[in-house]
Amino acid sequence: MDLTESGRAGEEMAAQQAYDGIVLDLMLQDHDGVQICRNLRRRKVTTPILMLTGLSATPDKVTGLEAGADDYMTKPFDLEEFVARLRALLRRARADEGTRLHFEGIEMDLVKRTVTRDGKPISLTAKEFALLEYFLRNANRVQTRSVIGERVWDIAFEDESNVIEVYVSRLRQKIDKGFAKPLIHTVIGTGYILSAEGPPT
Repeated sequence: MDLTESGRAGEEMAAQQAYDGIVLDLMLQDHDGVQICRNLRRRKVTTPILMLTGLSATPDKVTGLEAGADDYMTKPFDLEEFVARLRALLRRARADEGTRLHFEGIEMDLVKRTVTRDGKPISLTAKEFALLEYFLRNANRVQTRSVIGERVWDIAFEDESNVIEVYVSRLRQKIDKGFAKPLIHTVIGTGYILSAEGPPT
């Protein structure tokens, strides 16, 4: 779990890392929670968002939900209800996820462990499959090498290790080679991104 009192820092964290859920306060010192919610949805972050606020009027709730929040709680609230609402959001998100992941012609079947792009079967090793799954779950978000190492390999690689680079290169050969639009891009000095638009500028 990560915690920050800065709205801008929180937005960047939520946009660049994979979280199961986001608890977002409406009233932040440096930024408006509603605008952060809108920004995250505009940046294609689909993580469930539970918005907290001291504003209880119906128009305020509607504004929060229309900005992209999945649920809304007014303060003060009962801790047990908060936990129950957050768990319900996470259950819904997992149920909606289903057994397939899709992105720009890539289709991954998590049950059959198969991958296709534009209908063409792509054979992947177990680790290549895990790496692509991680990219698909975090499409359009820059992923640092350290985070990829922790989430896909469950270890922190030394700076001089090129394991991640080697596997990304292999995955590129299988996912992008022969197709008009490359999807896996290097973000110089940072890591990688799965995007149809190319690396951020």
